[in-house]
Amino acid sequence: MVQRFIDLHCDTLLRMQQENQTLENAAGHISLDKLCEGGAMLQCFAAFIPSYKTAEAYGITESGWDYFQRLAALFRKETEKYPDKLAPVRSAADIEENRDHGLVSAMLTVEDGACIEGDLNRLRSMYALGVRLITLTWYYENCIGFPNSPDPDLHRMGLKEFGFETLAEMEKLGMLVDVSHLSEGGFWDVARESKKPFVASHSCARALCEHSRNLTDAQLRTLGDRGGICGVNFYSRFLRPDAGHTENADILRHMEYIADHAGIEAVALGSDFDGIDCTLEMKDYRGMPHLGDMIADRFGSAAAEKICHDNALRVFAEVIG
Repeated sequence: MVQRFIDLHCDTLLRMQQENQTLENAAGHISLDKLCEGGAMLQCFAAFIPSYKTAEAYGITESGWDYFQRLAALFRKETEKYPDKLAPVRSAADIEENRDHGLVSAMLTVEDGACIEGDLNRLRSMYALGVRLITLTWYYENCIGFPNSPDPDLHRMGLKEFGFETLAEMEKLGMLVDVSHLSEGGFWDVARESKKPFVASHSCARALCEHSRNLTDAQLRTLGDRGGICGVNFYSRFLRPDAGHTENADILRHMEYIADHAGIEAVALGSDFDGIDCTLEMKDYRGMPHLGDMIADRFGSAAAEKICHDNALRVFAEVIG
């Protein structure tokens, strides 16, 4: 299978940790064989750090920082077990090298910077462990800022003082700032203060599906103007209101809208595999080649290459080196 796809977000690490699985026997949307058969070039594996009621629901009692360490260790263990198929990456050059050797690349990311807990040394430790992208917030307020909210007043709240310090340090280190889940006020803080491209790793267009997790036309234009990318989320309820099943056509509809408002260079993939509970036309990662063919039919082969991997490679090269 030709290595074709860069996916900016999945929750497979959390699922493997909770269900005591390995990449070899993972039962969700992603497994080692599914990545290989589906034509993965790079999979970003998010270390999602549950907190508050979400942590209780998962039965997690340790601190966010300790749980991050657990997931980072799992990532390290799994990416070292299959050297003939999979390899971790810390730079854009690593991705290219792995592709040349027929290896699937894996990048460690973090979803919810709450576990930093106001300590930039923790951020530096994350970088040393290979983290190259951080989704600043999830659905709870944290030390960095405020999450998206259906309440307009809360949605306007932005980054905290430590959030601005985090933004500056991430750019200094070479880490991608991810605004998915962030409040709209936080988005505009990032847009105003950042010096490098930033990303929305797994978001969609709000004009097509009204949800505070999705980006407005103004946000999309700004993201594109700043050289960033939006990884289209495969979750049905971000694609179409109240939908319980994801059709590939809806993914393409959001890609087309984002291309029209932010430019084709701003469109990417952010599946949210293993973090979404809807059914999918593509079923799992093995359905990605068919989606890729549909993207090529809709946009043309050159634009499809941009969407499937080139746009992400460009941003990685500019930000993480």
